[in-house]
Amino acid sequence: MPNDLAIYKFQALGSDYLVLDPTQAAIEMTPRFAQALCDRRKGIGSDGILLGPLPVPEDPEAFGLRIFNPDGTEAEKSGDGLRIFARFLLGAGHAKPTGCRIHTEGGTADVKFLAEDGSLVQVDMGKPSFRAGDIPFTGIAAHLEVLETPLFTPTGPITITALSLGNPHCVLFPGEVSPANAKRLGAQIEKHPEFPERVNVQLVEVISRKRIRLEIWERGAGYTPASGSSCAAAAACHRLGLVDEKVNVEMPGGTLDIEFTPEGHILMTGPVQPVFQGFLHPDWKP
Repeated sequence: MPNDLAIYKFQALGSDYLVLDPTQAAIEMTPRFAQALCDRRKGIGSDGILLGPLPVPEDPEAFGLRIFNPDGTEAEKSGDGLRIFARFLLGAGHAKPTGCRIHTEGGTADVKFLAEDGSLVQVDMGKPSFRAGDIPFTGIAAHLEVLETPLFTPTGPITITALSLGNPHCVLFPGEVSPANAKRLGAQIEKHPEFPERVNVQLVEVISRKRIRLEIWERGAGYTPASGSSCAAAAACHRLGLVDEKVNVEMPGGTLDIEFTPEGHILMTGPVQPVFQGFLHPDWKP
């Protein structure tokens, strides 16, 4: 790893990511390096690493992005990560002031900047799929939708709605939506054998048809105060007829605005803030 590697840190409602730009220096990403850099005591500390921009041969106008969790695994997609990476692209002079297109393993997202400085970003997160085979979820036949489906856990059965937005999500409506419950249920469900690729978990309280409240457990990261997983929670509520086309999603870190288009796409709007930029010390080792 080069000693002059620049590190850029951003936060989005308390969800923080480090951005590494491979156009500035050659970067060899390994699970060990990701774990060490994300460590909040021995490294810089973050909820993940965004590596890009990378070339996208099939779409030269898009900016390629790889996303790494704090445990060193790679994620297909991240709503907060997309907003943060778009803000980085704008500040680095890669993206146009109007917006950009970002390609991830979980699909390509169109992004708009709603503020000149990139502090407010809207991302088209695409269409959700509730089909078990798309998530994937093995508890029912692959062609069926996972809507209010039982999931058996060591502490008893719970009812879930699961979906894919390019990455897997599990939504539930427990009686208690609290950090403690999110940590307890999230840790159980994330690695449940019926989710072979693990899963993000959202606990939802429906306050009104225009407002919901979440607690979140992220796959590979654990409990988090905010996340683009809010899109999945809102999509589940919308599919079950609990909310309207525009929804405010409240999380401990803040609020995101979610809108469903007539074509079925999810538009997520939220803030991004730069935190710092600097260089790894030459003596630091993962």
